[in-house]
Amino acid sequence: MPCVLTPDPTAQETPARPTSTSTSLRDRSSAMLREHLRPTIQFLLVGGVVFLLDTAMYNLLVFWSPSHGWGTGLMHGTPLTAKVLTIAVASCLTYLGNRLWTFGDRPRPGTTRSIMLFILVNLIAAGLQLSCLGFSRYVLGLDSVLADNISGTLIGQVVSTSFRYVTYGRLVFPKH
Repeated sequence: MPCVLTPDPTAQETPARPTSTSTSLRDRSSAMLREHLRPTIQFLLVGGVVFLLDTAMYNLLVFWSPSHGWGTGLMHGTPLTAKVLTIAVASCLTYLGNRLWTFGDRPRPGTTRSIMLFILVNLIAAGLQLSCLGFSRYVLGLDSVLADNISGTLIGQVVSTSFRYVTYGRLVFPKH
């Protein structure tokens, strides 16, 4: 007769419980995700809309002529000046979008301070973006629509947007 093991009816099985460390880590991670997901998505949406406007304005200024159409535009010879103009317009729109929507739930104690820090952060970010465009144009000698859009608009925008995201939340629109 084979031996069959039966469970002891008096023994109680206790489910494996996560340790308090893993629970608190999970809770903290979840809370951090909830806290940062919404503003990150809103920041990216504001940035995405303004990015499209910046790109369109730059390409119109540098590569479109009212009399000749696409090719060499009114500011083809001065792309950095064109980029400064488009960044200035984009920065104003970015401030409004982020102040009113992305970080709209944060207090507004020092609007002048906030605007001054915003200008400083954007000047640094603009310098980063212009450096990418200037390097492509004046060091590598690339001046095509594709080269300008990759270096000044795409790469420059990624670098400057990363810088802006970190500094906006900490300096320009702080929680306290």
